[in-house]
Amino acid sequence: MTHTITKHDLYELCVVSPRHLVPMLRAVHAKSPTILAEDFAGTASLCDRWVQDIPGSTAIGVDLDRETLHYHPIEGEEPSPGVIKICCDVMNPNLLDEESCPPADVLHAGNFSIGYMHTREALLAYMQHAKQRLRPGGVFVCDTYGGESTFLIGNVLREHRIVGKPEDLPPGLRAHLAKRVVYTWEQREADPTTGRVLDVCHFRIETDIGTGGSGVAKIEAEFEDAFVYDWRLWSVPELRDALTEAGYSSVDVYAKLPDAQDDEGNVYLEPVRCGDDLDESFVVMVVGRTDA
Repeated sequence: MTHTITKHDLYELCVVSPRHLVPMLRAVHAKSPTILAEDFAGTASLCDRWVQDIPGSTAIGVDLDRETLHYHPIEGEEPSPGVIKICCDVMNPNLLDEESCPPADVLHAGNFSIGYMHTREALLAYMQHAKQRLRPGGVFVCDTYGGESTFLIGNVLREHRIVGKPEDLPPGLRAHLAKRVVYTWEQREADPTTGRVLDVCHFRIETDIGTGGSGVAKIEAEFEDAFVYDWRLWSVPELRDALTEAGYSSVDVYAKLPDAQDDEGNVYLEPVRCGDDLDESFVVMVVGRTDA
C-alpha cells in the first residue's frame, strides 16, 4: 500500500523535538514531575514522548483540531497509554474538572503558541486559567523569540535527512528514506507597532541527482504554506509582567539552547540574569511558578 506523506509528518521531522524538550521541562520543574498538560498540542507528540520517558506518568494534550490531535504517524499504532487527548479550546472551563483532566505539574504552551492570545486581556485570562490547572508547585511554560531580527521580513532555511529504520518512520516518509527535506521558516509580515506577525512553514523534499557535490537536486514534493500562524508576538518583559499579574509566585527565563542537554541526557539550565546572557536573536522559555 502506498502512503501519502503529510505536512504533519514533516512538521514532526523538522520542527518539534520532544526527546530534547521532555528533559528540559523536567529540569525546569526540578521536582520529578509526572503529569504534563500540553496546550495547542497539535499531534501531541510531546505527550507521547513524556509518557514514554517517565514510567507511570500522564500527559494531557489539548487542541481545537480533532484530526490533527488524533493523528497517528505509525500505521496501526495505538494511542500511548497514559495520554489523554481533549479536543477543545484551551480556555474551556471543563479543563478545570479534575476527574476528566487531572491538574498538571507542568503546563506547556510551546512553539510560540502563546501568540494566539492577541490582546493582553486574553493573555492574562489564559495565564490565570492555566494556573488553576496546575498542582501546587506546578509550572507554566511558554516560549517566545526576540532580538535584533524579531520584526524582520525574510526566510530561514534548514535541511533535514529522512533517516532511521523504516518501521519507526511514519508510512508517508518511508518512500523518501535518505532524501533531503528543506524546511523554510518565513516571517511574511511583521509590525513592531502592534506586535503582530504572520509566520509560515514550508517544506520541500529533494533528491540529489548531481555528482561531486554539484548541488543539483530533483524536487519530489512541495508543501507551500503548510502552516500559517497569525500571532501577537509577546516580548519577555510583557510575558513576565502578565505572569506576575496572573498570580504566579515567581517568573524565570531560560535560553532555549541546543547545548542545554549533553549526550547522556543531562540538562544544564540556569535562568537568564540579563540581556547579556542572550544571543542577538534568541528563543527563550518563560516559566511561571506556583507555590508548593
